[in-house]
Amino acid sequence: MQLKDALLLLADLWMVFAGFTYGWKFIRDYGNYLLGLEWIIVATSGTNFFVFALTGAHRSSPMYHIALFFDAFSRSVGITLILVLGLMRVTHRYKPSLPTDIGVFALATVAGLFLSIFADRVGIAGAVFYIAVNVVTSVFLLSFARRLWNIDARGEAIRVVIATAAGFVIAATYDLYHIPGDDENHALFYIAALATWGFQMMTYFYAYRAMRRHNERTECDRSVVGAGPAS
Repeated sequence: MQLKDALLLLADLWMVFAGFTYGWKFIRDYGNYLLGLEWIIVATSGTNFFVFALTGAHRSSPMYHIALFFDAFSRSVGITLILVLGLMRVTHRYKPSLPTDIGVFALATVAGLFLSIFADRVGIAGAVFYIAVNVVTSVFLLSFARRLWNIDARGEAIRVVIATAAGFVIAATYDLYHIPGDDENHALFYIAALATWGFQMMTYFYAYRAMRRHNERTECDRSVVGAGPAS
């Protein structure tokens, strides 16, 4: 096994670990099924990719087509709309209804199927779409970082900016740029991409936790003030 192959598998294992670990924490600690399930879906995608890469399966393998679906699922709606709605729980006190939760995952499934099945026909338009939704999501994430900075969670704010910027670079180069010296399977690109996606999932979890704790402290302080002095 070559060094880059080993690094690829390690980067993928890191992403799988981050997805399953922090996805479960989102569900267990905060009841946030939007972010929790999306993180777990990304980890499941990474698990499929790990087996595909480790076994050297051919592109005719079902694992390859499953990978395309998961990739389109998350790039189109998962780490865009679902991510934003999930974070709005701490930025705007927004808790989507169960039909909304089901609806966005259904939308992501439809988008994933369409964009993976008709990838060749969609062509450059699909790449532009992925970049466009990433830009919109990045704007929201930068506003999220500003909120963190304003509550003195500055370490989390800086990491959100770094993770978001790295994620945008990955999104912008995914379909449009080939790293010089990279092989036909884009091993170098995927090492960077998988490591970045794992870092994003970890970073957004801790940023979410910091914002939630701030909200809880603020609500507690308001309750104390509202109660007034004892008579």
